[in-house]
Amino acid sequence: MFEWPVRVYIEDTDAGGIVFHARYLHFMERARTEWVRSCGVGLRAGLADNISYVVQRLAIHYSVPARLDDQLLVTAEPIAFGRVWMDFRQRVLRAADRALLCEADVRVACVALDSGRPRRLPDNMRNLLDTYVQSPERTNN
Repeated sequence: MFEWPVRVYIEDTDAGGIVFHARYLHFMERARTEWVRSCGVGLRAGLADNISYVVQRLAIHYSVPARLDDQLLVTAEPIAFGRVWMDFRQRVLRAADRALLCEADVRVACVALDSGRPRRLPDNMRNLLDTYVQSPERTNN
C-alpha cells in the first residue's frame, strides 16, 4: 500500500489547532497523485492528451482529529476500476502511532479536459490499475 507523508501546518487548522475537515481531501488528493507519479505515469502528458481526472464519489469517515504539527501518513490503494473510473481506499494515519484518523472511499472518473465528458481510462492507467487491483470481478459502471 502506498503511503505519502504529510506534516500538518497552521494553514491546515482552525483556531484551535485541529485540522479543518476539508484539508483531509487535499491530503488524499496528493497521495493519489504521488501514487500515480511513483508508478511512472505522467499527469502532464495526460493533460496534453485532453485527459483529466475528477472525484465523482466520496464516502468519508472522521475518527480522531489531526492537530497542528502532527506528522501524518496518507495512503492510496486502488481497489477497483471500470472503463472510465477507478476506486481508491484511502486512510490518514498519525505517523507516531499509526492511529487511524480518517478513512475514505474515493471514485475518480476520467474525463475529457475540454468538455468534461467521461472518457475511457488511457491504456497506461488501465495497465497500472490491472497490476495493483487484485479483484477478478470488475463492473463497467
